[in-house]
Amino acid sequence: MKDFRKNPWSWVPTLYFAEGIPYVVVMSAAVAMFKLLGISNSDIAFYTSWLYLPWVIKPLWSPLVDLLKRKRWWIVTMQLVIGCSLAAIGLSLPGPDFFRYSLIFLWLMAFSSATHDIAADGFYMIALSQRDQSFFVGIRNTFYRLASVTGQGLIVVLAGFLARKSVLDDPQQAWAVTFGALAIVFLAIAFYHSRILPRPTADVAVREGDNPFKAFFDTFASFFRKPGIVAALAFMLLFRLAEAQLVKIASPFLLDARAVGGLGLSAETYGVLYGTIGVIALTIGGILGGILISRKGLKYWLWPMVMAINLPNLVYVYLAYAQPESLWVIGSCISIEQFGYGFGYTAYTLYLILFSEGAHKTSHYAISTGFMALGMMIPGMFSGDIQEAVGYTRFFAWVVLCTLPSFAAAAFLKIPATFGRRSQP
Repeated sequence: MKDFRKNPWSWVPTLYFAEGIPYVVVMSAAVAMFKLLGISNSDIAFYTSWLYLPWVIKPLWSPLVDLLKRKRWWIVTMQLVIGCSLAAIGLSLPGPDFFRYSLIFLWLMAFSSATHDIAADGFYMIALSQRDQSFFVGIRNTFYRLASVTGQGLIVVLAGFLARKSVLDDPQQAWAVTFGALAIVFLAIAFYHSRILPRPTADVAVREGDNPFKAFFDTFASFFRKPGIVAALAFMLLFRLAEAQLVKIASPFLLDARAVGGLGLSAETYGVLYGTIGVIALTIGGILGGILISRKGLKYWLWPMVMAINLPNLVYVYLAYAQPESLWVIGSCISIEQFGYGFGYTAYTLYLILFSEGAHKTSHYAISTGFMALGMMIPGMFSGDIQEAVGYTRFFAWVVLCTLPSFAAAAFLKIPATFGRRSQP
């Protein structure tokens, strides 16, 4: 009982920071690394795009996390595998065939990370009360996003510093040392979680009869038998329709030259605005969203949050048309974008938790996030073609139109008035 009562502040932030690190390494840091090590753009785009696959198809093996072992076991084990994968990538980089071997270990890390996501999200739902789930949903989203900022910025900066300023004087060696250091940090996180994670009584392997294969397929069937499944799927796929396109074009727009419609920010200015001002706004938005839902419930705050997550679209319409030169103006707009994302995404995350409630909440949450990934992947694939065809100003106007399905999907949700709200004394 003592373990179960451990303060969630001692493990929720580190758990979701650990969840974010391998994802951003696979999807962002690896791209930068291969580019700096001389791999062609075509090979980078082709092979690293395939690394996204484990997160899209993770619902296919998510029932195994419910049926075999405890979620706590899966979390610690996958973190150990991820740490070893990071170390293996570092060891493979100095060799002449580093591209092939590092991709193999990136694949291992990608599948381990996707499995870790399933277990961590399930553990979050069984280790916390409904009130604490609502309160900490903003915290978990914020630390996941902080992991993304760390991976996109600090890892690349460290490798570049080692290559330029140290005795290594070799980019491959510099990246090898960087991945070795990251492996040590991640293995330390795994050890920390092996000691600090609570042991909730609900964290047990689900057993249904003597036929594990029947239980495996029944898990999927039970998801699609849930009440309101059509409205839920529409919400999962459409709520982020506009954001899925915006997020692919926002960075190129900020960095592109003004002659072609961008804002012409330098890489350093872009990093400061997103890495400091943006993170502060994101943190405030995510934490505030969780606190407010814990007070009045998800149903009360749903529409304000639906509107908040669409604010970035309006901001970029203004930036594209006005093309301001003031960094204060641009920074303020980025702050609105990040605050709106942090605040609005809280509702989306909590709804997935609500819809996943039941005997297979871990697997059902993984299936829900699989549909979320699909809703992000497909629109994002075509966003670049649309932008190149119509330009930045018309593209962002198109993105604003794409917010309408988000509002329509939210209108059909049925949310209990008390869900997410803390118990009244």
